[in-house]
Amino acid sequence: MRYLSILAFLFLHFTASHAQKGVYEDLLVLYVDEKYEKCIAKAEAYTEAEATKRDALPFLYVSMCYHEMAKQEKYKDDYPKASRDALKWAEKYRRKDKDLEFFHNYEDYWMSLNTQAMEEGENLMDDPKGLSRARQVWTSMIKYYPENPGPWLMLAITQYNSNLAKDGDLSVKEFDKAFAAAGDIARLPADQRKLLKNALIRYADFLAAKGMKDQARKYIALGKNDFMGEPDFKGAYNSLH
Repeated sequence: MRYLSILAFLFLHFTASHAQKGVYEDLLVLYVDEKYEKCIAKAEAYTEAEATKRDALPFLYVSMCYHEMAKQEKYKDDYPKASRDALKWAEKYRRKDKDLEFFHNYEDYWMSLNTQAMEEGENLMDDPKGLSRARQVWTSMIKYYPENPGPWLMLAITQYNSNLAKDGDLSVKEFDKAFAAAGDIARLPADQRKLLKNALIRYADFLAAKGMKDQARKYIALGKNDFMGEPDFKGAYNSLH
């Protein structure tokens, strides 16, 4: 994988400057060799040891390993919740890396994890029995990547549909902040752009169904300059005008 080689370069690059915090080359070797179960066991030991439990990288390794295992059929029976665990450990990692010391070095990983979570979350939203789990997916996404605007709006939809109106209102406000902070939509990573487009469409549809067409037009308009070339967005936009 492309991002594996990038990770290897980054970890070796940081060896000297971050030696006091540990670069966990042992975990890197296990991960690159696809020895995911051993990597998880060793990384979890680091997260529990007094000397290393405050370090962020072991938590990230656990997330990355579960993410890879979730893609492979051979792990399905023994690790049926691998995709969920990948998100859970990504949340734990972000809490440890409060100053974003390492976070932006792993954009390829976040793109891959975001894509998997986005697909799962949207599929669950389309399942009458999947609303609660969908809400959990979007909650995980805003916890490990709160700067990503789309999950906030998806979360709001699931909250409103779960009779959690106050929570939904708060999530919309957080979306407004994240969207404003994101700046030029065209410069967002591809996964974030796609999720943002889908979220705007779904939220506008939700508002329109509630009779709130002015609000629906307000939110769909946020993507007009960037997404009108895409048929699904254009159709949603035109249906409101």
